[in-house]
Amino acid sequence: MRKIALVAAASAAALSLAACSEATEDAAEETMESAEADAEANMEAMEAGAEEAAAEADEAAAEVEAEVEGETEAEAQAD
Repeated sequence: MRKIALVAAASAAALSLAACSEATEDAAEETMESAEADAEANMEAMEAGAEEAAAEADEAAAEVEAEVEGETEAEAQAD
């Protein structure tokens, strides 16, 4: 009788560890998917910011060129 109780307790412990492990795997997968979504959103934001910065830099360069060359900004941008 004692052996049966010991085997039953060991089986219950093994099942609870397996269930815990499965929950941990599910949580890790959710965390990974969330991190992936965050990284993708950050990359999109960085791309938009880089494009805006490039446009501002082009505009500033045309402004300076127009001032130095004595021409309009439209002419400087065409060069």
